[in-house]
Amino acid sequence: MRYLDIDGMRVSRIGLGAWQFGSREWGYGDAYARETAPALVHRARELGITMIDTAEAYGPARSERIIRDALASAQPAGRDGLVVATKFMPIAPAGPVVAWQARGSLRRLGVEALDLYYVHWPNPFVSPRRVMQSVRPLVESGRVRRVGVSNHSLAAWQSAERGLRSPVIANQVRFSLESPGPARDLVPWAAANGRLVVAYSPLAQGLLARDDADPVPRGFRARDPRFRAAGDGRLRPLQDALHEVAAAHRATPAQVALAWLLSHPATVAIPGARTLEQLEENAAAADLDLAPEEVARLSDLAEARVPRRP
Repeated sequence: MRYLDIDGMRVSRIGLGAWQFGSREWGYGDAYARETAPALVHRARELGITMIDTAEAYGPARSERIIRDALASAQPAGRDGLVVATKFMPIAPAGPVVAWQARGSLRRLGVEALDLYYVHWPNPFVSPRRVMQSVRPLVESGRVRRVGVSNHSLAAWQSAERGLRSPVIANQVRFSLESPGPARDLVPWAAANGRLVVAYSPLAQGLLARDDADPVPRGFRARDPRFRAAGDGRLRPLQDALHEVAAAHRATPAQVALAWLLSHPATVAIPGARTLEQLEENAAAADLDLAPEEVARLSDLAEARVPRRP
């Protein structure tokens, strides 16, 4: 495993995303939440993963409880060196409301302070600067150690920093070969300013790891046309390239897609996992080095898919 040191955090380049823990929209079922999810947390710790990502909206709230219970039973590592990140929805971002939301996450995670607390989405009616004014007392009181934003543009991220009056250390965004936009602005700014870009859906919810013979996944992805045989044909050149690069490295297409992300500075990825085998495959991608020409080829194919404005 490889790591980044950001604001006193030692963050593994591959983390564990926990959206699917207890969330019915993934279609994984109760046995997954009861048995597999805790096992994934334990195995992640053994693999050297130091970031686990959740949110009050996942489950809702059930993901946070699953992580709490799994870490309570973890031996011997427990929480040592672990960053558990969670998020709140700024639906009514007044100070007392945000404090109430934070208390809920503190209780469900069983901690005295939140390692990294994200604003999950921008509020379209309230500026990021104003939202952060409601978060600032949580930092001053020690209940929140570090603050992040999620799904924010660069301008919104910078506005949030002005409201917090201190670094907003991370921006968690959709970032993958299927959604390469953050590489153009967020990543360079983060690298130049000691910040972190956290890539969610780094495999495009599994799309980049698929083969033609794979069945259509269950849950909300079953309604996504990209997962059907007649899906987005523009993805084919990129999928073919992933398979070719993977064969050259004796790796999987998913590992190559993750390694492409990690070729960017100041970036970590938080893929989810359905099985222990998937988790182990994801973690191994942190040690996969792609040649510069392979990175450039994949980047060019990714950008070729992005519609250009006239």
